[in-house]
Amino acid sequence: SSAMWICDLTHLISLVVNLLDSRSVMGDLGWIAYPKNGWEEIGEVDENYAPIHTYQVCKVMEHNQNNWLQTNLIVTEGAQRVFVELQFTLRDCNSLPGGVGTCKETFNMYYYESNDEEGRNIRESHYSKVDTIAADESFTELDLGDRVMKLNTEVRDLGPLTKKGFYLAFQDLGACIALVSVRVFYKRCPSVVKNLAQFQDTITGSDSSQLLEVAGSCVNNSVAEDLPRMHCSAEGEWLVPIGKCVCQVGFEELNGSCQECRLGFFRSVLQNPTCSKCPPHSFTRVQGATSCSCEEGYYKTDTDPPNMACTRPPSAPRNAISNVNETSVFLEWAVPEETGGRKDVRYNIRCRKISVDSRRYEECGSAVRFLPQRSGLRDNSVMVVDLLAHTNYTFEVEAINGVSELTNPGRQFVSLNVTTNQAAPSPVSVVRKGKSGKNSISLSWQKPDRPNGIILEYEIKYFEKDQETSYTIIKSKETEILADALKPSSVYIFQIRARTSAGYGGFSRRFEFETSPYLVAASSDQSQVPIVAVGITVAVILLALVTGFLLSGSDTTWCVCLRRCGYSKAKQDPDEEKMHFHNGHIKFPGVRTYIDPHTYEDPNQAVHEFTQEIDVSCITIERVIGAGEFGEVCSGPLRLTGKREFPVAIKTLKAGYSEQQRRDFLGEASIMGQFDHPNIIHLEGVVTKSKPVMIITEFMENGSLDTFLKKNDGQFTVIQLVGMLRGIASGMKYLSDMGYVHRDLAARNILVNSNLVCKVSDFGLSRVLEDDAEAAYTTRGGKIPIRWTAPEAIAFRKFTSASDVWSYGIVMWEVMSYGERPYWEMSNQDVIKAVEDSYRLPGPMDCPAALYHLMMDCWQKDRNSRPKFEEIVSLLDKLIRNPSSLKALVNSSHRSDSEPFNYGSGHQSVGEWLEGIKMGRYNELFMETGYTSLEVVAHMTLDDLRRVGVNLAGHQKKILNSIQEMRVSLINATVPI
Repeated sequence: SSAMWICDLTHLISLVVNLLDSRSVMGDLGWIAYPKNGWEEIGEVDENYAPIHTYQVCKVMEHNQNNWLQTNLIVTEGAQRVFVELQFTLRDCNSLPGGVGTCKETFNMYYYESNDEEGRNIRESHYSKVDTIAADESFTELDLGDRVMKLNTEVRDLGPLTKKGFYLAFQDLGACIALVSVRVFYKRCPSVVKNLAQFQDTITGSDSSQLLEVAGSCVNNSVAEDLPRMHCSAEGEWLVPIGKCVCQVGFEELNGSCQECRLGFFRSVLQNPTCSKCPPHSFTRVQGATSCSCEEGYYKTDTDPPNMACTRPPSAPRNAISNVNETSVFLEWAVPEETGGRKDVRYNIRCRKISVDSRRYEECGSAVRFLPQRSGLRDNSVMVVDLLAHTNYTFEVEAINGVSELTNPGRQFVSLNVTTNQAAPSPVSVVRKGKSGKNSISLSWQKPDRPNGIILEYEIKYFEKDQETSYTIIKSKETEILADALKPSSVYIFQIRARTSAGYGGFSRRFEFETSPYLVAASSDQSQVPIVAVGITVAVILLALVTGFLLSGSDTTWCVCLRRCGYSKAKQDPDEEKMHFHNGHIKFPGVRTYIDPHTYEDPNQAVHEFTQEIDVSCITIERVIGAGEFGEVCSGPLRLTGKREFPVAIKTLKAGYSEQQRRDFLGEASIMGQFDHPNIIHLEGVVTKSKPVMIITEFMENGSLDTFLKKNDGQFTVIQLVGMLRGIASGMKYLSDMGYVHRDLAARNILVNSNLVCKVSDFGLSRVLEDDAEAAYTTRGGKIPIRWTAPEAIAFRKFTSASDVWSYGIVMWEVMSYGERPYWEMSNQDVIKAVEDSYRLPGPMDCPAALYHLMMDCWQKDRNSRPKFEEIVSLLDKLIRNPSSLKALVNSSHRSDSEPFNYGSGHQSVGEWLEGIKMGRYNELFMETGYTSLEVVAHMTLDDLRRVGVNLAGHQKKILNSIQEMRVSLINATVPI
């Protein structure tokens, strides 16, 4: 490969330890020569006239020389690889006079390992040869005359050594040689402090290419952030530092050591590199502080971040006003003048009323309702309903924040005294059926829970079911009646309301009662009627089944099929799909299915099965284009045999990786290798047989979708944007059909090529999803991207294709807003709470209404109600074929700021809204129970509808769907652009 890889290494000077140096021995060396008349020890002086020991041999006049010289035992001191440095002189054979018996210009070096210091009687055959030593320069007779000795130096290494020590031996086969010095040594990586970690002296390994990993120990008030390690090379150099120590809390690193934080500064977490100044209204009393203390009168909660200022409780709310509507009161107030320096101001409401004896106040009780709630209010208004008529009430609005419970300065509240007006009675809630005949039904009921005065009379309205336009009204001063002149075996609808001097209250909910049939048999026969009816019904069903089977023919199976067509959000029976198992993997008939590489006992088998090995010589890395979790991301050309050169993206695995990191890195390739779709990033192959390990994919010129959109804000047509969304949906449909759940679908994980084709990428299973800690919320199963994740996946880690659909809705919002951050600067916890409270992102500016409706469908709380990717692709295709359907905008940037906003699809009042959705019959009930404005209606829940008197499931669903649309409209009207 023409690529060059450069490592950032820590290079330190090696430490050499001598085991033997013949020059430093003052007395006799004590080496043994064999035969004794072979090598001779000669005492001389060096150039500095220091005494030295040399061993010489020069038996060149004799034939068949075999002279051995053996050293004492050289103890290794634990070294597994040692070096031998020889300094010697050797005479040129050509300079010798005639009559030479034999002459060599080389000699041999041997060694023998031993644990026995006394065992020097070693046979020649026991030795292992190190090398044949030759001289670079030899001397002649002329040199002898000039007393010029040409000194040669040769170094050889021995290893691996496993015993206590070893003997060296030098064999002369007929040379004229003098050993001037023998030095035996080994190398160590020296003790060093690096990244606040102490690394001890370390003897090098036995292999010349071996790197010994050495763990460091933290020093000087530091702790290990990631276990500090360095590698000791065979040359005694420290290489490849990994991990480091950081100063413990209360200290910071200065000039290579940890020093205490100064007064007025603190350091509470290891992630902060330096000490921080105490936030406002706080201080420290000592050096080395890990936190700051609040000034008197200021407080901080356990959940407040360390760098947050100390705060105070808020002052009382201001300018409180009340608006009475019969037995309902709307309270409104201004925010406190002093919020205490916090943004989490909330409000609690206390309600008291004059007691019956008019002498004291008593609590209002549970009958009174507060909309949307009584405590923890975020907004500065509340609707109080179900009060008593002609009654004096006192309301106290209290302001609190996160530190209110930590103080006791007295409640900070504002009071309002209110007297309710005359009001009509509440609806009758309990109606009972008495005796019934074939032409009559008797009824009784209870008085309203809140009569609000003396009941003057009751009005009873009834009509035959499905004949609402023709009804009868009866008035009664009692709480029971008999309705007669009715049809036998017929169902009638009854509603009752009460009247006081203030007028009629609302009608009760609808009660259904049935008259008796024409013929009433004796009591002994009556019990047989249901049995006969059941028998007849079963017979009819069996007859229908047999008839259908005969009509369909004997070779086919008769069945009833309910087929859903078009864009459906209905629930799907999980048992409809038949699944077969093959080798432990789920297989769907006729469908290619994704196989999790982690299910393989040997992950390398998955890599071999799903990827193609590429020779590293085919790849040239030209430039770095980014950084991944495991290493750098580069680009360059790929040259494959028989194919033209084309650009690719190259993910590399950084040096010093663990086996688990290698498996995780190649695991993504094993996933990508199973996919083949124009909107899924294509895997070209992998490089595993050389270093660095690489994953090769197609090159996407425009990079990630979110960055691309931000760079080209407002530069594309709506059709181009819809085309991008269609491509993403098509890729996700393919993944869904394969049985693969992405879990991290976001614009940052979509890549764009030069033709604006979008492709789904990022299939890693153990990645950190974002560098921003705010982007991920840690649960027991790992980290998940909160802003893109469905509620059930956050709460229960229930990841399905339906949760991918939720994420796709967020991607749609990102695309239509040109890469804006979902939920803006809201914290993760605020996002979770808002979504749980049914908040949804507002429509991006100039977003087609059809696309925003699709987003809202993707964000249905019930995952079974969300569309399938197949339906999303179909809908986007229809929109692309009919561009005029994209002209209606959900929120136009050209709308005047002074233009009034209409809630609920253009309706200005609750009555208009109910009439618009064909639910006008409930108008009086809404008014009587305090739901007199669309702002209050927007907070209603299913329980609220039941309390109002809407009890039919179909009507409840219709009203709740309209309220959801109203919430979206309110959000779009109030969220700042």
